[in-house]
Amino acid sequence: MQKGEQQVCESARRIISLGILLCSGLLVSGCVVLEEKYNAEKARSLNFQRLLAQEEKRTAELDSEIRHTKAELAEFEARNRELSAQVQVAREQMGRLQEETEAIREATVLERKALEDMQRKSHSPSVKPKKAEPPKAAAGGRSGGNHSGKGMAAVTESPSASKVPEGTVHVVKPGETLFSIGRRYGIEVDKLKKLNKLPDDIVEIGQKLLVGAE
Repeated sequence: MQKGEQQVCESARRIISLGILLCSGLLVSGCVVLEEKYNAEKARSLNFQRLLAQEEKRTAELDSEIRHTKAELAEFEARNRELSAQVQVAREQMGRLQEETEAIREATVLERKALEDMQRKSHSPSVKPKKAEPPKAAAGGRSGGNHSGKGMAAVTESPSASKVPEGTVHVVKPGETLFSIGRRYGIEVDKLKKLNKLPDDIVEIGQKLLVGAE
């Protein structure tokens, strides 16, 4: 009887030790699986943190670029306003210059017509007998001859022409034309054009013209 009980006790002990071994094996395998999962999650978390840091860095760079772009845009807008103001001023000046040019052209046309009228009158038959009068006036007396000579001088040449020294230069002022300059210095327009080698009757403000005798 005692031997049978001993055998039963040993078998029970073996069964209990096997159960304990199985349980400990299961626990160890479970701990290994949990550790692997933990390491995997930890690696994922670290990777996510790295990605988040990179995105934050990119966001900061984009914010810096946006601020820089806004500053450049503000500078461009300021320059655009300045250029617009300069263009407006240039347009106004161009408009004034066009008005002055039109006025000068109109004055030139009017004076050209007046010069043509004067040339027609000077070449008309009514003026030629006056040039033939000096011999008749000379027969009448010395005073009459002198008076006729002065009259001819007034028709052919202005008295101020003899006073203009050679090499005198005139600077064209606003409103002046070639006809008015020639009338001022007693020089015909054709002679003034030939002296200054002008292709037409148009002169510009500030232009220098020779008005002295050759």
